[in-house]
Amino acid sequence: MSAAVDDPAYRLHCHWMTQAIALAQQAGKAGDVPVGAVVVGPDGRAIAQAENRRERDCDPTAHAEILALRAAGRALNNWHLNQCTLYVTLEPCPMCAGALVLARLGLLVYGADDPKAGAVRTVINVPDSPSSNHRLSVIGGILEAACREQLRSWFLKQRHP
Repeated sequence: MSAAVDDPAYRLHCHWMTQAIALAQQAGKAGDVPVGAVVVGPDGRAIAQAENRRERDCDPTAHAEILALRAAGRALNNWHLNQCTLYVTLEPCPMCAGALVLARLGLLVYGADDPKAGAVRTVINVPDSPSSNHRLSVIGGILEAACREQLRSWFLKQRHP
């Protein structure tokens, strides 16, 4: 067994990412790109969760991260999420990365890199941009293979029903 698997923090990240993967599965079944997000609050409990709903809501901003941030702000009655962690199955896009910075999120944990629109590490880096007013801590690659495979198989089914 590797050291990472024995690390309690890694196991905790895997636990929450598993929850995000389950939400992503729901999104995919409903016809949306399978992305799920969970916000864990300062007390270590989930305070918000969401899945992509762009197709169902006819809303271009209904990404899992945006919906989860909105719900977390309502749950805490505060838009400052600096003591919260967001778990999401796919690296956030520019819109979502900007929202995470504006929310002053404490930690972002994501699964798979997004080679087309990743705005945290892969294509561009919104959190570390000189225009960002908050330095976002980021951990990428948690359950990466499972997150990537979920997206790959969903897109394959869309192209070859």
